Amino acid sequence: MTLPTYESLLYTRDGHVAVLTFNRPQRMNAIGGTLKQDIAAAIREAERNDAVRAIVLTGAGPAFCTGGDVKEMSAGPGAARPLKEKIAPARDEMLLAIYEATKPVIAAVNGAAVGAGMNMALAADIRIAASNAKFAQAFVKRGLPPDTGATYLLPRVVGMAKACELAFTGDVIDAQEALRLGIVTRVVPPEALMANALELAARIAAGPPIAIQLAKRSLYRGQEGSLREALAREAAAFNVCMETEDAAEGVAAFLEKRAAVFAGR
Repeated sequence: MTLPTYESLLYTRDGHVAVLTFNRPQRMNAIGGTLKQDIAAAIREAERNDAVRAIVLTGAGPAFCTGGDVKEMSAGPGAARPLKEKIAPARDEMLLAIYEATKPVIAAVNGAAVGAGMNMALAADIRIAASNAKFAQAFVKRGLPPDTGATYLLPRVVGMAKACELAFTGDVIDAQEALRLGIVTRVVPPEALMANALELAARIAAGPPIAIQLAKRSLYRGQEGSLREALAREAAAFNVCMETEDAAEGVAAFLEKRAAVFAGR
C-alpha cells in the first residue's frame, strides 16, 4: 500500500500503528510551512484507514515541536492574514484533528514541547517523554496569551492553580516534573522512546478497535456532565460491543485460555 506524502511531515506505518513525524528539524519542528495542514491531513488519513488502530506523534531531530515559527510570525502585529485565519486559525484545525481522533493517539515527546507544541502533546490521549524532554507554555514570553487549546487542556491535566502558574510564568519544566504533574505517564531514555511508544501503541492496536474507540469517547465525554449520563453512555457502548465478533472472540479466547485475535468487527 502506498503511504501518503507530505511536505513537512513523515507518515509511516508499523503494523496497525500510524507514525506521524513532524519533519521540520531545521526549525525545531516549529509550526510553519505546511506543518499544521499536514498534521490535520495525516490524522484524517489515519482515521480513514481501517488497518490503522493507533497513532503515534513524534518529532524529527532534537525537538518535538517548539510552537509557532517566530520567523514566520515576525511580520508584526496584524500580519497580513485573512480575517478568517485570524478568527479560526489553521492551528485550531490541527489541534482538533488530534484531540477529536476516534483512534488512540500517543505523543512520543522526544525533546522540547513548547507553546503549541506542548498543547499538541496535551491533545493526545497518552504522552511518553524522553528524559531530555522539556515542556513550557511560553506564550507569555512573547507577550501573548495561551492558544491552541491550552486553556481547555492544561487545567484538565494539572489542575487550575498549576495551569495558571505555568501559563502566567512560561516556566520550563523537565520530564520528571511533567511525570509528577501527570502530563506524561512515563519517562524513558531518549534512545528507548520510540520503542516504548510503539510497544504501547501495538498493545493497544492488538485490542478490539470498536470497544477501544467507544471507551475513548465515553472517557472524554465523562469529564463533562453527570454520573448518570456517563452510566448511560457506558451502557450504550457496552450493548453495541456485545453484538460484535470481537466480543465473541474475547469470550471464546478466555474460555479456551488463549490470546484473543481481534478483527475489528
